[in-house]
Amino acid sequence: MVDVARHAGVSRATVSLVLRGSPLVAEATERQVRAAMAELGYVYNRGAASLRGATTHTVGVALLEITNPYFAHIAAAIESAMYERSRVVLFNNSHERPDRQSAFLEKLVEYSADGVILCPAQGTQPATIRRLARRGLPCVLVSRLVAGAEVDAVAIDMRSSARAATRYLLELGHRRIGLVGAVADVWTGAEQIAGYREALAAAGCPDDASLVVPCSERGEPKQAMAATLRLLDLPRPPTAVFCFNDVLAIGALLALAHRGLTAGRDFSVMGFNDIPEAALWRPGLTTMRTDQRRLGETACDLLLERIAHPELPVRRIEIPAELVVRGTCGPPR
Repeated sequence: MVDVARHAGVSRATVSLVLRGSPLVAEATERQVRAAMAELGYVYNRGAASLRGATTHTVGVALLEITNPYFAHIAAAIESAMYERSRVVLFNNSHERPDRQSAFLEKLVEYSADGVILCPAQGTQPATIRRLARRGLPCVLVSRLVAGAEVDAVAIDMRSSARAATRYLLELGHRRIGLVGAVADVWTGAEQIAGYREALAAAGCPDDASLVVPCSERGEPKQAMAATLRLLDLPRPPTAVFCFNDVLAIGALLALAHRGLTAGRDFSVMGFNDIPEAALWRPGLTTMRTDQRRLGETACDLLLERIAHPELPVRRIEIPAELVVRGTCGPPR
């Protein structure tokens, strides 16, 4: 830094301000300093700086399945928001495996990351989350909650959204509605099942356990296709299915095509999330739209506020989903 300052004809303190992105430095001076850095081949040693300061300007993000469009959009929103705040993001794809997740969290602690945004893998224990706080790694949960983990969290209001989706199908006249994909021992799945059952109860419809078919949350369309075919083969099959997400809803639509049925006319399919492909399907997929960008940006805000103010009370934010009516739902025949 002394060499850069001498070459640029400024003080070492000015070089330090430029490296920290301080607004106190005039634009022309900043250009002058950065030109000197480029000419000398100077690279800021973030590791050395972190020994002096209390931050490394790095955050971890652990998601379940980055190839799932829902999580991909959350990841993109987090990366953009953190970039605007001069943070570097380290991503982990847990594949729903707590061991992979734990190994990543351990590395974040070792490298003194500023914090982590975590969509917890199935089976994550509250003790795991509490241990992060004891080791000085602030944590924000995104999309999924963990019972007993007292940390900041932002998620979709799955229960009220599932009630709204099921109620829409009931209002169309459906009385036997399948639920495909929700896993009861995961927070999102348990909340979706609860909302679905509450809507059925409010309409006076019986709760038929044979109509609820779980899939892995990493489920591929082929799993939902098999589940839907199984429902169609019941002695009293449903006239509609509500799917845990749009990826699984595509599998349900493939099952209908396999049987020569048309969605929206012969059988109704409701999705969840409104991924871009939902509008491209023919007919377009009726679904519950979730705001993945808002999820990611809110998670960033919560984490950075927690880093700056550890004494704040724990906050939990649930964002409702919005019904998007397209062509895959209609009255039962």
